[in-house]
Amino acid sequence: MASTAIQENLLQVRARIAAAAERSGRSAEEITLIAASKTQPAAAIREAFDAGVRHFGENRVQEWEGKRGEIAHLQATWHLIGHLQSNKAIKAAGMFHTVDSVDDFALAQKLDRASNMLPEGRTLRVLLEVQLGREATKSGISEADAPALAEKVVGLQRLKLAGLMCIPPFFEDADEVRPYFARLRDLRDQLEVRLGRKFPVLSMGMSNDFQAAILEGATEVRVGTALFGVRSAAI
Repeated sequence: MASTAIQENLLQVRARIAAAAERSGRSAEEITLIAASKTQPAAAIREAFDAGVRHFGENRVQEWEGKRGEIAHLQATWHLIGHLQSNKAIKAAGMFHTVDSVDDFALAQKLDRASNMLPEGRTLRVLLEVQLGREATKSGISEADAPALAEKVVGLQRLKLAGLMCIPPFFEDADEVRPYFARLRDLRDQLEVRLGRKFPVLSMGMSNDFQAAILEGATEVRVGTALFGVRSAAI
């Protein structure tokens, strides 16, 4: 059974998701909760799964390698949400269901080639990570360069470009980050017109601002601290 703390935290997070979804005129079922499980031990991930979480986000291939043996059997969807080094592309394609942080065509090409080793007919879902705040410490393709990258990625056979992801600047007041989320939504809408296809996923919003993200159209939110508590030292 899940620990009381994680169960209670999950109830609170889901209630906040439902409230924000209602305000935005949507159903809570339209919002996917991704538990940001980076630095969390396998036991905590299992507890969250037992409490009802079905999507988990890891930051590093190496960290996930160290704990996946204990929990990879769980019927969950495993997301890579951290920056992916190109030399880890082959491992990432085999260990994750979705890579949510593609920001370079060379990386996308390596993921596409690595996906040839996946079972016949299976594609690897990817999102483009867009850099909205011009922060040197964060990765991501610029807004200006994102359309050209999207055009190239949709041409790769074994990748399925599903949408966009961002990590905007941090603000104590979540309302101040809403314009960044709105920009990602607008960029997604422009890409749909330009490429003539739907990109249904907007992965945006974390523990401090996921409600604001939902108000601006988020379909996936990545929640760590609000679910697991204060993060421990990296594994």
